[in-house]
Amino acid sequence: MKSQLNIPDIISWSFGFLFFAIGVINTFWGNDPLFGVFIVLLSFIYFPPVAALIREKTGISIPGFLKILLGFFIIWAALGVGELADKIALMMEDLA
Repeated sequence: MKSQLNIPDIISWSFGFLFFAIGVINTFWGNDPLFGVFIVLLSFIYFPPVAALIREKTGISIPGFLKILLGFFIIWAALGVGELADKIALMMEDLA
């Protein structure tokens, strides 16, 4: 097992946490919790240990360009269709 993080892993972890947070916000402060759960599940492919587990169990490696396309989809869905800014405002009101 490698002990050092490289730049692609750091980027992958960052986007994994970002998309996970977007999914949690949509799950608990949105009008469609299933959409939020879907985003949370999609976020797991960005975490390197999960990607390695998928590769080990299925033999399928998710290419970087597919992760980039999926990331654009998540951002578009969360900001445009999902009205993420409004949900963050609702979350901040609840937490204040």
